[in-house]
Amino acid sequence: MIKYWPNKKSVYLNNEVAHLFISTKQKLSLSLLNVTDTSLYIDILDTSSKQKLFFIVLGQLEILILDIIELDLSLVNIKLLNRKILYDLIQKALVNFLKIFCSTGNSINFVDTKKYYYVQIILLEHKLLLENLLIYLLFGSNSINSKIFAFYNNKTPIKHVSILLENFIIQASNLVIFMLFENMNSLSQLAYFLMKNNICSSIYLSTRSIALFRNNLMWQNFLYLYINQPKDIYSSRYRVWLINPKGLHLKYIYTSRLDNLEELSSIKYLFIFLLEVQDVVIPQLEKILLMMATIILYIFINIIGNSIIFFIRAIMSGLYSHHK
Repeated sequence: MIKYWPNKKSVYLNNEVAHLFISTKQKLSLSLLNVTDTSLYIDILDTSSKQKLFFIVLGQLEILILDIIELDLSLVNIKLLNRKILYDLIQKALVNFLKIFCSTGNSINFVDTKKYYYVQIILLEHKLLLENLLIYLLFGSNSINSKIFAFYNNKTPIKHVSILLENFIIQASNLVIFMLFENMNSLSQLAYFLMKNNICSSIYLSTRSIALFRNNLMWQNFLYLYINQPKDIYSSRYRVWLINPKGLHLKYIYTSRLDNLEELSSIKYLFIFLLEVQDVVIPQLEKILLMMATIILYIFINIIGNSIIFFIRAIMSGLYSHHK
């Protein structure tokens, strides 16, 4: 039986939020290994450090919700401030993460510059990452734009909100480690910090392996920014990260992304145009190739068939002549 998320502010909504946070905390004790082919910045961490970071992010989200309630921020306020709210939460999560290991974190600043591919990705997806989740948790499903998701607001599955929460924890944690990467003055300083504080995964215990890992992430972010993200926007879908018993995995959910479509650059529109061309040309090309293959196969079968018949007749004619 499908259970639905509360559609307005109420005690029922508060209870569901509390229950959701409790069940999500329980899931954080499962395997947090990335079982996909897509790398994450948090893959650099060992299991224990990754789990601590996830708990910190979830804790900061709980504090944020209480602060918003205390300040009595409206839905309009949240939409206007969403990007700043996200930045503040990430910075606080990083400071708290660092305090666990080195008693300081005050020098860390949010890297908010478009020269980084990953920042450009987040700037385009920050509403999907946090805004909708906050609306569900604070105001209920009726306050969500009814055209965003593939179901009626008053029929929003609890599982859907759970997916958004898990995705936020993973992606926000990923953003925290990205900030850590970019706040280090050099690769050797990053490697020293990771190894000194014993938070590095055993896979990345050398500066060279960390360099390769970072370069791979930069290339991956570039491809996602210019190829996968425009494709997802055009296809009205959003990539989410989830926690299951086997580890972290990816899934796509439907969501209207018309606002994002308007924000795409000319280069990304060119890729969408190529997608359109592909959708038109490839089916026609497949039909032509299939037809040609059928004709060639037909000709080949007829030639072989006639050759065999001719060969058999020649043999029989020779046997007949020899017999006479």
